[in-house]
Amino acid sequence: MDREKHIQTIKKKYHHLVPLLNERTRRLWAATEAESLGRGGLGIVCTAIGIDHKTIQAGMREIHKDVSSATPDRIRREGAGRKKLTDTDSGLVDALDALVEPTTRGDPESPLRWTCESTTNLAEALTRQRHPVSRRSVGNLLHEQKYSLQSNRKTQEGSDHPDRDAQFRFISESTKQMHTKNQPVISVDTKKKELIGNYKNNGQEWRKKGKPREVNTHDFVDPELGKVASYGVYDLLRNEGWVNIGITHDTASFAVESIRRWWTRMGRYRYPKTAELMITADCGGSNANRSRLWKVELQTFADETKMTIHVRHFPPGTSKWNKIEHRLFSFISRNWRGKPLLSRAAVVNLIANTKTKTGLTVKAVLDENHYETGVKVSEKEMESVNLKRESFHGEWNYRIEPRDG
Repeated sequence: MDREKHIQTIKKKYHHLVPLLNERTRRLWAATEAESLGRGGLGIVCTAIGIDHKTIQAGMREIHKDVSSATPDRIRREGAGRKKLTDTDSGLVDALDALVEPTTRGDPESPLRWTCESTTNLAEALTRQRHPVSRRSVGNLLHEQKYSLQSNRKTQEGSDHPDRDAQFRFISESTKQMHTKNQPVISVDTKKKELIGNYKNNGQEWRKKGKPREVNTHDFVDPELGKVASYGVYDLLRNEGWVNIGITHDTASFAVESIRRWWTRMGRYRYPKTAELMITADCGGSNANRSRLWKVELQTFADETKMTIHVRHFPPGTSKWNKIEHRLFSFISRNWRGKPLLSRAAVVNLIANTKTKTGLTVKAVLDENHYETGVKVSEKEMESVNLKRESFHGEWNYRIEPRDG
């Protein structure tokens, strides 16, 4: 039988066997066929099925080895194959996350995150940073980090400011600068008010089958217990939360008092040499960027602590990107799901017992002070605030420095 007939025969055999072969069995079968043909068999098999001669030679060596101790389902020898990029470049994942984080999109409470950066652009940027990688590998890494590819879609998120993304980057860079100096950065916000009493709380909890917890049919406010407003402070560097639980109104005075309590009972011990504090907050609510009382109360706090207070507001309609929403509040809600908040003490205990596998710890206190609404701030009081606006969107980014004396 001449060479051409051998090639056709091998092709026919391979055509019938290929669906049943994996990488290892294909290698061993090709080696067996090459050896059975004798001289020139290696070249014939290579031509017939398009397999590299080095692979067939590896199969030949395997055939003549004692494989009795080998794992039956192992395709390659242990340690063979190309190393993962993350094994050869330990800084690759951190470099990729640093590129994506400032412009991350999507629901931050979802296990899936997604990004508007293309894999091509990310690959080029990583390569410039001495992390050579292909766009395909970037895509694989993004999937491993729980990102997913999303098409463009219009969503109702309120007004979309043209400098929204630039503000996100500004906040991100400011945070890095503060952490480099070991100065604290906190994310603040008020959780939605909660009814106190035997009321239905969304979510489920494990109970005996057919014995659900019975709660009130209607959600009328209990005149004695009322509602509570929980103002949270989340330390980005230390992954720690503080929640001040108020029993009256969510005002700017309540917001700054919550920050003051965090500083007095936690912050100053974590950062004993602090000269600056950065606060990231929404544009609305008790810490609104247009609130005069917010700035006046922060000035009082700055004077008390002798710290410069840097404030960074998220643009309107982007409150869910504030870190506290998905790093603190989401876990609190998960911790008390399905449990009626029967008393103020129950709220304090449920919040304080919130923990995560990533090390989140939370402290909570009840604030029984009364906070008045409708407090007016005069022009004279505003002029006394030692406020310095940043050159980029001074309405969102400013600092309040302690006054002399």
